[in-house]
Amino acid sequence: MLKKTITILTFVFVLFILSKVSTAQTLTFCEGVDDKGRPETPSSTFYIPSGGGYFYFLVRMGSAGEIGCSSVSYLIYDVDYNYNETYNTTIYQDEVGRNWTWFWKKVTFYETGYYHVYVKDCYGVYIADSFVTIKWK
Repeated sequence: MLKKTITILTFVFVLFILSKVSTAQTLTFCEGVDDKGRPETPSSTFYIPSGGGYFYFLVRMGSAGEIGCSSVSYLIYDVDYNYNETYNTTIYQDEVGRNWTWFWKKVTFYETGYYHVYVKDCYGVYIADSFVTIKWK
């Protein structure tokens, strides 16, 4: 009986953890965002022409709810073959609604590479992060 109770409690605990993980804040790279905040053609690799190309950074707050800020920043780091990160640039987004549960930013890249993008709110708290690869067309 004790073994069965422990098994059931473990199962319930795992389901609880999975429900929290699946609704965490996310950063998705995509070719567009629809009017319901869903990514259009999401990818972790984009091909740009030699003059540069753009795609979108889509942030969804998940179970965190509303952003609670009027601005966010995207910190972009170059990642080398040994997975060392070097700061590249910060892109600011000042037109965020405090009650938004998702938002996006159109970003143009001019160089190929492997990048790690971190999203921070107006208080400097990290919201989400993700990796993206940029290649020439």
